[in-house]
Amino acid sequence: MSPLPERRVVVTGIGPVTPVGTGVEEFWDALVSGRSGIAPIERFDASDLPVRIAGEVRGFEPTDWMEAKEAKRTDRFTQFAVAAARLAWEDAGKPDVASDRAGVIVSTGIGGLETLLAQHVVLLERGPGRVSPFMVPGLMANAAAGQVAMSLGLTGPNTCIVTACAAGAHAIGEAYRWIREGGAELMLAGGAEAATMPLTLAAFAQMQALTKNPDPETASRPFDAQRDGFVLSEGSCVLVLETLDRAMERGAPIYAEVAGYGASADAFHITQPEPEGSGAALAIRRALADAGEEPSAVGYVNAHGTSTPLNDAAETRAIKAALGEAARTVAVSSTKSMTGHLLGAAGAAEGAATALALRDGILPPTIHYRTPDPDCDLDYVPNEARRADVALALSNSFGFGGQNAVIAFRRVA
Repeated sequence: MSPLPERRVVVTGIGPVTPVGTGVEEFWDALVSGRSGIAPIERFDASDLPVRIAGEVRGFEPTDWMEAKEAKRTDRFTQFAVAAARLAWEDAGKPDVASDRAGVIVSTGIGGLETLLAQHVVLLERGPGRVSPFMVPGLMANAAAGQVAMSLGLTGPNTCIVTACAAGAHAIGEAYRWIREGGAELMLAGGAEAATMPLTLAAFAQMQALTKNPDPETASRPFDAQRDGFVLSEGSCVLVLETLDRAMERGAPIYAEVAGYGASADAFHITQPEPEGSGAALAIRRALADAGEEPSAVGYVNAHGTSTPLNDAAETRAIKAALGEAARTVAVSSTKSMTGHLLGAAGAAEGAATALALRDGILPPTIHYRTPDPDCDLDYVPNEARRADVALALSNSFGFGGQNAVIAFRRVA
């Protein structure tokens, strides 16, 4: 039996659950308005911690998205994922698709850490006989993908990719491959994370990864000379991907085409990027080659842009190495300046922002940008959104472990 011809893949649904908003319109309005979701921590007492700000999803009620009994058995990251998937499904018009031809890739960087920590306290205080039998299915990284499939009755390909901050982008890229190569007609792809807890804040602070700036209005400032670390955030974003033919046949709204996917490894350091951005540049080149596009075609890059000194400088070098002279005219922005860093969900949220930028011809800004850095010398769309006629855009995601993923999105006329 000969293989099916490769199919074009498009985004027809977006479901964000983020610090800047839940639902596609609230999320996008916040980004184009330059509105930050970073604020003092409210879910627990952070007064003894070195960092007291984060990007929290405020007002989230898991029982709005699942039965109360199920909510008690699932970790917060899975609750976010189910909510995001249901939002994306509704946004796509609740597609009528054979269950075995629709799959799920919901990734994470850490998984159900809140469940693990809570049950460890139970063990120490109340003994092994009181540890919940739901601990393991609550903490496992693939729980979100499994719960999303059960929530929507999808029996096609189902997996979870755990590649730290690149996980959400890898999910989109691999889902795109499943559809393009004929293994599925439709995929839900994205990431989820709920790791904003005292232990993780302390650990990231000890790594010198988090900002020491206590002001939530200026703490996340990617590419600025005064940047000193990222802001930890939580949330989820899921995208509905399907074939272009199928989307057109059912009259679905199309945000953008997933045109290419590139992945690579730095093979350099477990947490630091390769200083010249060589691995990231390779992923960018591979995404463009997969899309059949030249560097000059790129009009916008949604940067990984964490607001850490090493990442932002290395990413700038990577963009220049991959795009050459075209880098001097490309617009680059980091929506982490508003959302903070969603870790395993970041790549999916930023992929959604890139698709929306192509749909509306508006580039979200890098807010809090005040002081230029000689090592970061590109156009970072400072402080205010910009109208732009962009046909091809990139979304960059780079994770601890040196794993890189880049998605190329194309505007669909």
